Amino acid sequence: MTIIRAVPDGEAPESVARYYDEDRAALGHVATHTMAMAVNPAAYAAFRALTASTIESLGFRGFELVTLAAALGTGSPHCRLAHGLKSLKVFDEAQLERIALDYTDAGLSDAEVAMMRFAEQLARDSAGMTDADTLRLREAGFSDRQIVDITVAAAARVYFGRALQALDVEVDVPPSLSEPLRTALLDGV
Repeated sequence: MTIIRAVPDGEAPESVARYYDEDRAALGHVATHTMAMAVNPAAYAAFRALTASTIESLGFRGFELVTLAAALGTGSPHCRLAHGLKSLKVFDEAQLERIALDYTDAGLSDAEVAMMRFAEQLARDSAGMTDADTLRLREAGFSDRQIVDITVAAAARVYFGRALQALDVEVDVPPSLSEPLRTALLDGV
């Protein structure tokens, strides 16, 4: 599963078992990324709290769009597949496939495309970004809080995706994702 020894399901202390239980309830199994990252339950809790804090201003749909774009930019199949599955709560499969293949031509609003473009660029080359990149978000109508939350959500996704790759965590392929959607989500990563 990974280069580290994850806490086996039956041996998980309460601080870890709650994450395992949440996965079982949502997915029917414990995700490999949960098992790997819950080795440090305090860090995993902090990551989850950080990302959850951005949903207040971005909404679940906005958060998922930022997450999908940042996962594309960082080349994280783990995050593209996991959040592809989560995104089916707000997009039908046909639109999500279009978003995965080319979000600029997927029927999204100009503001949604702007946030995705920013998140993807942050994940690919944050050092190359300038004030103009952030100003595009302002011009798209985002508040200061939303600009910060887009940045935080994208940067957190970069951290998480890179951590999973560095730990050689096996990629979970959600069986409920159709083959066309799975292919679209993995295209370009």
